[in-house]
Amino acid sequence: MPQPKFKEIAELSSDELQSRLQELKQEALTLRIQQATGQLENTARRRMVRREIARVMTTLNQRKSA
Repeated sequence: MPQPKFKEIAELSSDELQSRLQELKQEALTLRIQQATGQLENTARRRMVRREIARVMTTLNQRKSA
């Protein structure tokens, strides 16, 4: 699954960003549990999810300060 570009994330509304953030945090938790139990096959996915969370949070914080 390709990671969305920052421009694509910035085009989403604040409500969409909030829901996307919740989805990503849930996925990060699932991946963390899978890694702890030795079931995680794609370890790079954790890094991609963590970075996408950062992009979404950056966009939300920029909108708050603007």
